[in-house]
Amino acid sequence: QVQLVESGGGLVQAGGSLRLSCAASDNINLIIAIAWYRQAPGKQHELVATITRGGSTTYADSIKGRFTISRDNIKDTVYLQMNSLKPEDTAVYYCSKYPNDGSWGQGTQVTISS
Repeated sequence: QVQLVESGGGLVQAGGSLRLSCAASDNINLIIAIAWYRQAPGKQHELVATITRGGSTTYADSIKGRFTISRDNIKDTVYLQMNSLKPEDTAVYYCSKYPNDGSWGQGTQVTISS
């Protein structure tokens, strides 16, 4: 199975930017669609954005216009560019095949200070 590993999280002030990376252990084209999810403290996983093998994207209303998901099929990597970050974006961010099959990796922590 293709394994996905997240990186790029950190602590930034409101209004700042981060770029998260999701690196695949094998040919990322084996996965039909990949998603970014996030989980805030005490809450369930929330779907943030999706991208298909062909490059079609969807976004949650809460981040539309601020985040961009992209896919580099040659480098076997999916990115999440996050701009105009808000404190409510604070969460652990996960990349996953879409739909998620119930398994999650370590994720990467994103903390936005006010």
